[in-house]
Amino acid sequence: MAWLRDAYEHPLSLDQTAELTLAMAEFGERLDLTGLPKPWLDKHSTGGVGDKTTIAILPLLAACGLTMVKMSGRGLGITGGTIDKLESVGVRTDLSPAEMVAQAGRIGIALSGQSPNLAPADGRLYALRNQTGLIDSIPLIVSSILSKKIAGGCDTVVLDVKCGSGAFMTDATRATALRDALVSTGERCGLKVFAEVTDMSQPLGSAVGNAIEVREARSVLVDEIDSPNTGRFRDFVVAMAQHALAAVGFDPSLAEARLADGSAAEKAREWFTAQGGDFDAEFAVDPATEVLAEREGWISGIDAHAVGTIALELGAGRKMKTDAVRGSVGLEIPFPVGTRVSAGDVIGRVMTVDVAARDWAAGQLRPAIAISSEPVTPVSLVVV
Repeated sequence: MAWLRDAYEHPLSLDQTAELTLAMAEFGERLDLTGLPKPWLDKHSTGGVGDKTTIAILPLLAACGLTMVKMSGRGLGITGGTIDKLESVGVRTDLSPAEMVAQAGRIGIALSGQSPNLAPADGRLYALRNQTGLIDSIPLIVSSILSKKIAGGCDTVVLDVKCGSGAFMTDATRATALRDALVSTGERCGLKVFAEVTDMSQPLGSAVGNAIEVREARSVLVDEIDSPNTGRFRDFVVAMAQHALAAVGFDPSLAEARLADGSAAEKAREWFTAQGGDFDAEFAVDPATEVLAEREGWISGIDAHAVGTIALELGAGRKMKTDAVRGSVGLEIPFPVGTRVSAGDVIGRVMTVDVAARDWAAGQLRPAIAISSEPVTPVSLVVV
């Protein structure tokens, strides 16, 4: 405990952060991907509202020939967790390390919850940091993220550092510092790292929830885009996939090609089937009530933190680790910032069977979506 506080108050250097990262990765099991086709790539996001990128990008990159083995976490607070989302549609997420390697060998992709035997020191240190308010140390965040990537066996990592009201890092300066530290430390640990700071001032895509987010990720993979915000999410998935492909020396144009020829969607079907799910099922989502624009204008802001809080109160997330998560509740916001709307247009939907909660959430969502009488420039997906 004394060491943690000292490391927090006197931040570790990059070399010290790399040493800590490697020590944490080596304390416990490590996945051995020997024999699996290279490159071995992992993708990580620092988390945000509506961020279902992993569910779309893993099968896309696997369809391009990369081996994708990933450990993901559950949500806490306003940031959703990939594990919760996949479990909401019946996908098994408790694969053992041996099962992950075997499955990746068969179909090129495997995702599971974090194993207690992989980088176990991270779990213990994080619990101590959480108890003592030492969470926001950049070197300790870096070692936590990268130690799990190294233990997971990858040789290349694509990192997405979210920045904005719906992210852990709300300030661009801090988010950029975290990105730079992740890249520099990763390289010191022998990883090839690509990282960007991306927008989380508004939710990513139209869907915020669990099953509804999986449904939106599927719509990208099968190329059925039904809203401008889902189109924005597709642009993000493709851009991140292109960066990943370039990082390992592959042709970035493969990303669009594998979406167009259906192989990314077919890879997702293989993945879901291998882990007990059905990619083409009708995912259960609660009945919706619509939120309408009260006047004509341009959407000038969507408060990601407010949207995440509404979803949390509906039961899409958890306030404490022991809370249960409701897979079928959620929100939809079809238009991104910069879109022109008319009075009466549907600018939001709230999904829950609880009528009182639905009415409350609709009342909270309306002021979270600001409308200006003057044109507004769309927000770039990349912050810096």
